[in-house]
Amino acid sequence: MLTKEREYYSASVKVIVGVDEAGRGPLAGPVFAAAVCFDASFQNEDINDSKKLTAKKREELFSLIQENALGFGIASVSADIIDEINIYEATKRCMLVALSKIQVPYDMVITDAMPLTTKVPLVAMVKGDANCLNVAAASILAKVSRDHYMEELDRQYPQYGFAKHKGYGTKAHLEAIAKYGPIPHVHRKSFAPIAAYYQKQLSLF
Repeated sequence: MLTKEREYYSASVKVIVGVDEAGRGPLAGPVFAAAVCFDASFQNEDINDSKKLTAKKREELFSLIQENALGFGIASVSADIIDEINIYEATKRCMLVALSKIQVPYDMVITDAMPLTTKVPLVAMVKGDANCLNVAAASILAKVSRDHYMEELDRQYPQYGFAKHKGYGTKAHLEAIAKYGPIPHVHRKSFAPIAAYYQKQLSLF
């Protein structure tokens, strides 16, 4: 069990929201974030850091988490905004939007090492997704939501292979970018391989 947040429950801290993101590293697509709070008594041995779970298991837990949470929120920030304000600031904005969707009162926020300005005490815990149940649950909601988005993008642009690499800079993805060019509003122009593509195009004129 991921029980680190249990250290923080007290007479004044009864509801803790876990917040995490998915998609900071890819060359394409939005960054997603999720916020989740459970009743302090809730336990589930299967919930873990999304990176440690199979896609099938994440899908199963995606529904279970939403059905059992006291509250949850999911948000995304587009590639255009990422280019405008940078991925770090975009991730913070995304997390705050997800947090704003929690409709129940809460007393503390724990993030996966991301400092945020919140109305309640915040713990930016290193490896929070591997230590806290609520943060791990948030990591699953964010990851699955983003995967679903990228799979839909794959149906629109099948030549890029988004369903397989989810926008990360794999060899196949880089080859597709070289062949077809970046997709406006989908690829992150501020990320090095995409910026290099545009720089190369400018040098041809």
